[in-house]
Amino acid sequence: MPENACANTHHESVELPPTVGAICLARAARMLSAAGDPARLGLLELLDSRELCVTDIATLTGDSMPAVSQRLRVLKAEGLVRSRRDGKHIFYALADDHVRDLVANVLRHAAESPSR
Repeated sequence: MPENACANTHHESVELPPTVGAICLARAARMLSAAGDPARLGLLELLDSRELCVTDIATLTGDSMPAVSQRLRVLKAEGLVRSRRDGKHIFYALADDHVRDLVANVLRHAAESPSR
């Protein structure tokens, strides 16, 4: 039987799980796309346990402030990070525990799964 073949050859009624709506799927795909760039994923991992301003992130990563700002703009647009202003500085952090769990899980999975 081919790898992609359906195991249900008796054509029984199979109850499918509830589907996620198209709008939700599109939003999730945009979020994954935003996080899918190695530099942006690195920023998410960096923001895992603390909030940082662009200057601190640029110093820690060795990247330019404009590059860091652009990456943060993409992540914020998709709801993966949040920001708060404190005087002249804008501090960034992960948006919530869902993002924290997503990043931790994907990095953990990548570390234990061989490349295919």
